[in-house]
Order: sequence, then structure tokens, then C-alpha cells
Amino acid sequence: MTSTISLDGFAVVLGGPGGWPADQDARGTQFTQVPPAQPQHWLVHTDGRRDLLPVRRWHGAPEPAIESIAARCEGPTIDLGCGPGRLTRALAQRGLVALGVDISAEAVRLTQGRGVVALRRDVFDPLPGEGRWAHALLVDGNIGIGGDPVRLLRRCAALLAADGTLLVEVEPPGAGLWQGQAYVLSGASGDGACQGPAFPWARVGADVVAGTAAAAGLRVASQLRFGRRWFVELVRQ
Repeated sequence: MTSTISLDGFAVVLGGPGGWPADQDARGTQFTQVPPAQPQHWLVHTDGRRDLLPVRRWHGAPEPAIESIAARCEGPTIDLGCGPGRLTRALAQRGLVALGVDISAEAVRLTQGRGVVALRRDVFDPLPGEGRWAHALLVDGNIGIGGDPVRLLRRCAALLAADGTLLVEVEPPGAGLWQGQAYVLSGASGDGACQGPAFPWARVGADVVAGTAAAAGLRVASQLRFGRRWFVELVRQ
């Protein structure tokens, strides 16, 4: 069951409390990850880099790094590029007002199916609560959205309250800054690969994020590391 609510003048669908499609197989057996028969998906960058997308992780329960990011949020939080909604749900389970935003209709459907609020929008489109969010989140490589990190960070800053924070996952130190095109390559073992359309993308390393943030009117308040993953917390200058 779903219901529709009004959020800052936007009609938003709230999913029911039951399981979401990736939580069950055809027989109703519960699991926390995408079935192993799912094809692999690669993000291919035009500079030759090729990253295996961790789709099973995205469809699972929040991993420790994501729980740690959620724990840093203490007020209304907007999860940009929410995907299947594991972080949005982790925020809601902590009693926070949380909104997932994604341009993918399927991602929004899956997030709503977890029982949390999600909206299908481009991050650069008008969004509920602009200028009033306590926190905005860009994880799982979403700093790459649009291929222009400065423009993206400036847009995120506009969503925040004056004392709000922006939590961003970045590449490890030494990665530098890269901007270009990327596409998704999909296919199970033995099958012909299917290439999606190219789109603008970017990578930002922990070693250069301070300069990128400064160009957007932000500064690094703290740097966080969880295993091999790096995050920064940005605030207004």
C-alpha cells in the first residue's frame, strides 16, 4: 500500500512498510542483496577507467560506512542520487525527516518500496525545502553527477540551511580531478554486453576536494575515512 503526501507543495509518494521487490525472490524467500544471477554493471570512463558498480551493496542493508554517515545527520536530510534507498531508509530509521531524490523512476520506486519518501527529480530541478535542509548527501560516487563538481556543489549548498552540512563521498587521495563522459556497460557472463548512452561525469579526489569546494563557496570541515572509502563534510565558507 502507498499513500501520497504533500511536501513543500510537491506531491510525494510514500511506500508501504512491507518488503520491496529486491527483498524477495519469486517464491517469497527473503534476502538482503540482489540475486546472484543478476548481470554485472560497469561504469566506463572515457579516460579508460572501468569501475564495477556495487549493485548488490546498493540493494542491501546499509553497510557500516553508510550507517556512520547517517549517524552524522541530526536534522532533515536530503539524499541526492538515492538509488534504491538504503541510506534514505537508514536516516528514516533514526527518526529523521529524510527525502530521497533520483532521476531514475525505478530507483524512486524501490526507495518508496522501503517505506520512505522519494521524489523523481533531477538534482538541478526545483526541490522541496530549498534553503532549509540540515544536511545534503552525495555518496556512492554521486559527486560525479552532471560532470561539473563545482556546479553540483553550488547547487547542493543552495539546498542547505545557513548552518547545514554537505556530506560527500570522494575518491582516495591522489585521484585528482577528472571530468569527462562515462557510460554503463551491462551484461551477465557469457552474454553480449549492452552499452548505455554516454553522460557527463566526474571524479574528485580527497586531495583536491578542498579547492573544488572553495570554488563553490564551501570549505572542508572534516575528512572521514571508513576502510577504503573517503568522505568529506562541507560547510559554507
